[in-house]
Amino acid sequence: MNIDDFMLTCPSKKFLGVECLGCGAQRAIVLVFEGKFSEAFQMYPAVYTLLLFFITLGLSFIDRKRKYGSVLMAMVIVNLIIIIVSYIYKHY
Repeated sequence: MNIDDFMLTCPSKKFLGVECLGCGAQRAIVLVFEGKFSEAFQMYPAVYTLLLFFITLGLSFIDRKRKYGSVLMAMVIVNLIIIIVSYIYKHY
């Protein structure tokens, strides 16, 4: 059984031949779980901040007493900046 059999295909790359802003995220997450941390970062630089975002998002559903809105919004902005800058760097 190969992990590639379970990967989702990027519609942008498949139909237009152009990578989207999320291309590489799935493989980077798999690399993190395999313990290949530097390879994961090279594949998709926002992998760690995205994982931190999703952990915080999950925590916000569990811990209803605290307000996570401003922290989550800051993390969204940081992630978008990292994603956009790395996409531009990768393609130009």
